[in-house]
Amino acid sequence: MTATGRRLRADAERSVQAILEAAERVLKEDPAATLEQIAEAAGVARTTVHRRFANRDALLAALAESAWRQIAGAVEGARPATAPPLVALHQATANILAIKSGWTFALGQPATNEEIGRLQQAVYAACDEVFRRAQQAGDIRAGVDLAWARQVYLALINETAHGPTGGGEPDAAAARILDMLFHGIG
Repeated sequence: MTATGRRLRADAERSVQAILEAAERVLKEDPAATLEQIAEAAGVARTTVHRRFANRDALLAALAESAWRQIAGAVEGARPATAPPLVALHQATANILAIKSGWTFALGQPATNEEIGRLQQAVYAACDEVFRRAQQAGDIRAGVDLAWARQVYLALINETAHGPTGGGEPDAAAARILDMLFHGIG
């Protein structure tokens, strides 16, 4: 999509995706990397990067937006409103971990536009919905502050994805996160 909402041609979409993937790789290694270095890593001309992204800030915003779109799609794919709550939580967690491992730089960027904020809010709303349904099903005891539970859950995901031991295989890591969330260490 362009800034005006028009769809890009298929070859242009591939070019943008190659640029975003290269930007993630290059910026993860060197956050000060230039657009020229990113273009080289993407296998495109510097002018192609400049044609698609007005400046470095626009590229960073597009990078973060792309990663958050993937996260939102992964959460939606877990069917948070219809799947059994613990199944939805497990699937969403595994999906998110798989994405976070490949987009660490992008997901570390602040929300710089309304669309990123909207995507983040949709992800948090889906999480709140699953937690509410889990509480109604008796999987979370009555009286637990669900906003706090979400904060802890997201912290567990982030620590798993970015911690010193690494996340490991997403499905197994999701099981560990949910076990810790629902059963603690005691």
